[in-house]
Amino acid sequence: MSGLRIPAGGGPDGSRTAHAENVLAPNPSPMTLDGTNTWIIGTRDAVVVDPGPDDERHLRRLTDHLGGRRVTHILLTHGHHDHSGAARRFAELVGAPVRALDPRHRLGEEGLGDGDVVTVDGIEIHVHATPGHSFDSLCFWLPADRAMLTGDTVLGRGTTVIAPDGHLADYLRSLDRLRSLAESLDAVALLPGHGPVLADPIGALDGYLTHRRQRLDQIRAALRQGARTPREIVEIVYAEVDEKLWPAAEMSVRAQLDYLERL
Repeated sequence: MSGLRIPAGGGPDGSRTAHAENVLAPNPSPMTLDGTNTWIIGTRDAVVVDPGPDDERHLRRLTDHLGGRRVTHILLTHGHHDHSGAARRFAELVGAPVRALDPRHRLGEEGLGDGDVVTVDGIEIHVHATPGHSFDSLCFWLPADRAMLTGDTVLGRGTTVIAPDGHLADYLRSLDRLRSLAESLDAVALLPGHGPVLADPIGALDGYLTHRRQRLDQIRAALRQGARTPREIVEIVYAEVDEKLWPAAEMSVRAQLDYLERL
């Protein structure tokens, strides 16, 4: 893709397309990978996507990267704190509204939902509802870059946890939708909420769908072996995973059990 740059070190900070630049928040963890990716879109004016956690260091870096550009809108891919915690403070600093699907995270009169188009510097940002990781998850398509901002719906490394406010059936439908969009729109990059840019959207989405089917098969097998609780299933299905990640795995198992019970 013309204009796509990924730093030589492999990390996401400073990754950019022709019209979008990433500023990495200093909140690395097993759940957030390198940290939260805040995306700045626009060259004269700017839209900021996911200002990240409430961290003054990140806000200072973010305002420095803006370099005097006027922020017209702050958009949230979803309301989890590592993406939205700084939104109100950042809105006060730059004088811009916060637009989100969930009214609890908005600051201003405008919401944000499926089919909306936000424009900055002539650059269109198309909103696609992709519930599943959370009930309010959105993805943003940049036609000018043929790139999709995916929030936590697709990560730059590993796979996404289904949070307590999400649902696996919704998530699978959202992955199918993104897969169809990536193919029909000829997408060349996924810009995730955590981790590096993915330059093979079709491959990444096919991998996600395959992984989910495999995990469901593994959980069915664990149940046949006699596992009864989410913890017992985690100990079988996620035995190769660092135990620090088992609480997150248990969340996903609960979501998958709920999904299987509804089939």
